[in-house]
Amino acid sequence: MKKTIITIFAAVVAATSSFAQVVDEHGHVVDTSDIYGERADSLDAAVFVSRQAGNYLSKGKEIRTEVISAAGLCKMACCNLAESFENSASVTVGYSDAVTGARQIRLLGLSGVYTQMLDETRPVMRGLSAPFGLSYVPGQWLESIQIAKGSSSVINGVECMTGQINMEHRKPTDEKPLFINAAVMSDTKMDLNIASSLQMGYKWSTVILGHVSGNIEPHDMNKDGFLDEPQMLQFNLSNRWLYQADNGVQVRFGVRALQDSRLGGQMLHNDDGGRVFYNKDTYTLTPSAGQIDPWGSDILNRSINGYLKVGVPLNEDNSQNIALIADYSYQDMDSYFGSTKYLAGQHSAFANLLYQNVINDSHRFTLGLNGTFDRYDEDFVRSVWVLGPVTAQKQGITDLANAGVFGEYTYHAGDKFSAIAGLRGDWFYGQGFKVSPRVTLKYMPIEEIVIRANGGRGLRYSTPLVDNIGVFSTGKEFVGAYNDHILEDAWTFGGNITYYMPFGASSNTYLSFDYFRTQFAQQMVVDYEHHLNQIDFYALDGNRSFTDNYQLDFSVDPVERFNITATFRYTNAKIELADKGLVEKPMTSRFKGVLNLQYATNLNKWIFDFTASLNGSCRVYNFMENLKDADGNLLYKDGRTPVYPLLYAQVTRRFKGWDVYIGAENLTNFRQKDVILGTKGADGFVNPRVPSFDASCIWGPLMGIKAHVGFRFTLWKTA
Repeated sequence: MKKTIITIFAAVVAATSSFAQVVDEHGHVVDTSDIYGERADSLDAAVFVSRQAGNYLSKGKEIRTEVISAAGLCKMACCNLAESFENSASVTVGYSDAVTGARQIRLLGLSGVYTQMLDETRPVMRGLSAPFGLSYVPGQWLESIQIAKGSSSVINGVECMTGQINMEHRKPTDEKPLFINAAVMSDTKMDLNIASSLQMGYKWSTVILGHVSGNIEPHDMNKDGFLDEPQMLQFNLSNRWLYQADNGVQVRFGVRALQDSRLGGQMLHNDDGGRVFYNKDTYTLTPSAGQIDPWGSDILNRSINGYLKVGVPLNEDNSQNIALIADYSYQDMDSYFGSTKYLAGQHSAFANLLYQNVINDSHRFTLGLNGTFDRYDEDFVRSVWVLGPVTAQKQGITDLANAGVFGEYTYHAGDKFSAIAGLRGDWFYGQGFKVSPRVTLKYMPIEEIVIRANGGRGLRYSTPLVDNIGVFSTGKEFVGAYNDHILEDAWTFGGNITYYMPFGASSNTYLSFDYFRTQFAQQMVVDYEHHLNQIDFYALDGNRSFTDNYQLDFSVDPVERFNITATFRYTNAKIELADKGLVEKPMTSRFKGVLNLQYATNLNKWIFDFTASLNGSCRVYNFMENLKDADGNLLYKDGRTPVYPLLYAQVTRRFKGWDVYIGAENLTNFRQKDVILGTKGADGFVNPRVPSFDASCIWGPLMGIKAHVGFRFTLWKTA
C-alpha cells in the first residue's frame, strides 16, 4: 500500500485538481458549493470584503458567523490554518503535545473533533487527518474562513456539534494568473506558496495551488533535551477545475495530494558532540548501559483526495435544481513513538444528493440523501514500562458508516425574520437509527439589531487514539475502551444579539454578545486522573458533561483606515469523571481576551497590525498539582495554570503587485515551564521510559519570540 500511495502521489504532483464555491445572499450553507447558479454576486462580494476588517461578524447570515477575510489572513504570517485564528477569541489553538507538533482547536470550550471542518462545504479533517489537518491548509491558499457557532444546517451531515469552520479557497475564476507567497521564520522554518488561476475560454477555468514548507535547524530553547518543534518537511499540491455549460450546468472537480514527514522527541549528543535523534528501527525499552538511545516520534503522513460536484438547473430561472457531491480520500499514517507503533490507513467516501426548490422570495426547501463511509486498517502495538513491560495492541479492519435522509425548510419574512428548520434521519452501522432536528432563527426588530438563536443534535463516531494523539507521548498504560468507536451524542443550544452602532468612520461598528451550551448524552472520556500511571478510556454512560460559553465582541473604526476589535470569551466546562464526580474539565482555559489594532496609510501603502491576547488559567491534572520548579516553588498554585499574555506585531509595505512584510509573535517571550513531565535521570533530563513521563500536558506556548519576514507577489490578468 505504501508503494501504491507513493506512486499515486508522484502522479498527482504532475497534474492535480480541485474546485471553488460561493454563498447565497442569506448565507445559506447549501449554496456555498456554487452548484446552483452563476456567481452573480462575485463583484459585490469582492467589494464587500475589501471594506471589512480582517475579522468581522456577518450581518446577513442566519447563524452567528465570524468571518476571517483575506485581509485577516495577512495580518500575521498565517503559514497554515492553525496560525490563522490568533485574532479570534472564538477559536483557541494549542498543541496536542510537546513532541509531534500536532495542533488542535477548541470551539465553545471543546476539542476540535466536535467542530465540523468544511472545505467549501465538503467535510474534511476526519479521522486520521484530524491531528495534523490544520497544518495541511496553507493560509495563503484561502480567500476566507467562516466560523459558525452552534448547530448548523443538516445538509452537510450530522457530525457538527459545536459549530462549523468553512474554508473558501482561491477560485479558478480569479483574475490572478500568478500569486507567490514566501516567508522565513527566525527558527529556520520556511514556507512557500504558489497559486495560478487560469481561464480557458468562457466554459473552463482552473486554479493550481502548490505548497512546500519545512525547518532546517532543530531547536531546544528550554534546554530540556527535547526538540521544541519536530523537524518536518511538507509537500502539498492541489488543482481545482470549473466547467460552466451554456445550459447552466456546472461541474467542479479536483484532486489534492500531500506528504508530510516529522521527527520529534529527544535530541542527545554523542561523545564527539554530534546530535543523536530518535531511530524507530533501533529504539528499545531497555537500552544497554551507556547506550545513547533517544526517545522520540517519527511520523509520515500521506494523503490523496478527489471529488466531484455537479449542479443541474431544472428550469430557466434556476429556482429548481439538483446537485451531486461526491468525495473520496485516502489517508496513510505511519507513526512511531518510542517502542509504540501506530500504522494506519483510512479510506473515506462521502456522497450528497440534493434537490432544492425556491418557491418564492419567502419560501424554499431542500431535500436530500447523503452518507459517509470510513474504513480503518490499523496495526497498533504499544509497549511501555509500568512495573514491567505492558503491551496494548489492535490489528485489523474497522468499518464505520452512516446513511441519512434529510429535509430543510427556509422561511424569509423580508429582512425582518427568517427561520430554518431541518430534520435528519440517519442509520449508523452498529448503532441503529437516529433522528437529528435542528432549528435556526433570526430576527431584526430594527435595522441596527440582529437577534439569532439555534439548536440541535450532533452525532459522531469516536476514534479515541487519533482524536487524542497526545496520549502516545506518555509512558502511561492504556486501559479501557481505547479500541472502541462509541457514537458520541451532543445537543447544542444558544443565541446571539448584535447591535450595530451609529458612530465610527464606517458602518462596521458593533457590539455583540452570544451564549451557547453543549451538553453530551454520550461521550468518549479520556481520563488521566482515574488511576496513577494509566490513561483510562470509557463511555460517559449517563454521567454529566457540558460546556457553557459566553462571548462579547466589539469592533469600531474610530477614524478612516483604523480598526479596533476587542473580544472576550468565558468558558465554564464541567465533566463527571469516574471516582471524582462533577469537576472542571482539565486543561481547558476559562477565558481568552483579544485586542487587535490595524492602521493603514493612504492607498494602503503601509499597513500596521498589532494583536494582544490574554489567556486564562485552566485546571491541571491531579498528578501535576505538586510539581515544583528548580527553586522549589509550586508550578501550579491552587492546581491552576497561570494567566499569560501573547503579543503579535507585523508591518506590511505594499508596492505595485508586491507586498513585503516583517513581524514577530510571542513578543513577551512567555513559554510554558517544564513541558516534559516525569522522573529525571542522572543527566538532569526526564527519563521517557518510566510511567511518569508525559509530554501531553500542554497549555501554553512552547517557543519564545519568533520573527518572520516574507513577501507576496500578485500578477493580475490584463485585458
